[in-house]
Amino acid sequence: MNKATEDNDQIFELLSAAQGGSEAAFEAIYHRYVGVLFRLAYGLLLNEQDAEEVVQDSFAYAFQNLEKFDPTRSAFKTWLYTITISRCRNKRRRKWLPTIQFSEVEEWFTNTEHSPEKALEKAGIRETVLEALKQLSPKLREAVVLRYFEGLTYPEIGDVLNCSQKTASSRVRLAHEALYKTLENQREAFMEGAWHYE
Repeated sequence: MNKATEDNDQIFELLSAAQGGSEAAFEAIYHRYVGVLFRLAYGLLLNEQDAEEVVQDSFAYAFQNLEKFDPTRSAFKTWLYTITISRCRNKRRRKWLPTIQFSEVEEWFTNTEHSPEKALEKAGIRETVLEALKQLSPKLREAVVLRYFEGLTYPEIGDVLNCSQKTASSRVRLAHEALYKTLENQREAFMEGAWHYE
């Protein structure tokens, strides 16, 4: 049995137990996905408090609507991404995002654990990347965060964003162009470690 099959079997067992009312299963699902969902929400909203609120709201919705998850249409993680992105969009519509305090930048893009020391080491680059992300349109930011922060393939991005693979690829390409333009003066540092292109 390969790892992907084993992971699928584990999540289906957890989902079955959760639908049966198991608090332990709900807790296990939460801890399994909270890090990646926070990283996704933070990458889109660029605000820690907003991201935390979105993640909690996303889990609340998912847990109340587990019967709506259709494993024949998507992976459970993809379903959670879709819910989280929808709530990020709602959050953006409801309020103007506050000015980002760049001194609070942490390693959410490459590590689900807090690492302030490493963040400070790369603070100048992180600030530049966050400022560049802030200037992207919501659609381009969603695509590039899913691609490089979450490691999704273009078909997976299409599933999450409800668009074609070609559209997903196009949005990532346009995001590249916009980021390179914004980061032109920082390109050497950018290519050396701030971003990992494939």
